[in-house]
Amino acid sequence: MTGEPDFSPARLRHARFAIAAVFCAHGAVTGSFATRIPWIQDHAQLGAGALGLALAFPALGAALAMPLAGRINHRFGARTALRGLLVLWTLSLILPSLAPNLATLCCALFVYGATSGMSDVAMNALGVETENRLGRSIMSSLHGMWSVGALLGSAAGTVAAHAGADARLHHLIAALALAAAGLVAVQGVLDPRGDAEGEAPPHFALPPKSALLIGAVGFCAVFAEGASLDWSAVYLRDVLDTDAGLAAASTTAFALTMAVARLVGDRVVDRFGPVRTVRTGGVLATGGGLLVVTAAHPAAAMAGFALIGLGIAVVVPLAFAAAARSGPAPAQAIAGVATITYTSGLIAPSAIGAVADATSLVVSFALVTVLACALTVGAAVLRPKTAKGRADAANRDEPASIRP
Repeated sequence: MTGEPDFSPARLRHARFAIAAVFCAHGAVTGSFATRIPWIQDHAQLGAGALGLALAFPALGAALAMPLAGRINHRFGARTALRGLLVLWTLSLILPSLAPNLATLCCALFVYGATSGMSDVAMNALGVETENRLGRSIMSSLHGMWSVGALLGSAAGTVAAHAGADARLHHLIAALALAAAGLVAVQGVLDPRGDAEGEAPPHFALPPKSALLIGAVGFCAVFAEGASLDWSAVYLRDVLDTDAGLAAASTTAFALTMAVARLVGDRVVDRFGPVRTVRTGGVLATGGGLLVVTAAHPAAAMAGFALIGLGIAVVVPLAFAAAARSGPAPAQAIAGVATITYTSGLIAPSAIGAVADATSLVVSFALVTVLACALTVGAAVLRPKTAKGRADAANRDEPASIRP
């Protein structure tokens, strides 16, 4: 026995399914929490403004904690770090429903966001490691599985809410079940042991320079995602005078479009390469934004939001993959990109609201359209930096008619 990690084809296939299950469990926590926000608001006796303040704390906690993930990965190893962080994340679901007031809810959501962000970095780092070993794109489908998990968690939460279940009991059961499922799944992920070698990263590592441009591309995509998810229903209601049911359906359609696009996105990336995929996605998202801001009928606006979702769906998975290949410390680079994208998700809803207050929602989504267009310009930073990666990407990014 050499003690070397097993990277055989059968082991890699098993590892792919295992890391997909981890992504699904991570998403299910988010879905479980989101559906019980009204119960948590009533339990803590919060108004809309206070709730909005509290809901900023998950992103704040994630943004501050994610730079620690590289150090944790180095100290404990990739699999052990993921195991511990995933359990902390799933169990943190219990905290918000226990909070009796604004102060305690903010603290609970800060912990909830911090554990979410660090486990997010750990699972993406292992996802990229698995993708590299397999030699083909899987990051888009992994993020698609996260969306599937979020939908499953939301469905279970909706059933619990309609049944009038106490969110404390619901979240306790969900947290324990997802923690157990996560522990089983983590047993099957890769354990490359590479992070334990070399110099330890700083305790609190700022994003490396290599991650900044990649993060900027992710920033544009996440801004468009956050704006569309939080404001599409309001846009249809206020700008196009649509009834509440149809307006809400636009948000659901946007989320489903993103989930489906991510699940099938790996085939597109393998066929065309990350640069051409993101450039094409930027064109689709820009067209969708133009359709939204010029729409005179709800159907046109809904089609526009669907195109935005389709265009930006694979950008963040590809940004994480590019970050991991951009330097010698994959977890640190992923943490840097994740910090930038989480910040985008934090400011997007309020930025859209501020622009709308000063001008109109139409102008707000004109800004989203400009950022979507920026994806076509910035896509080149997602090209792999390794020699093999450059060769593979060049082979995919050039037209098939000129390949040897």
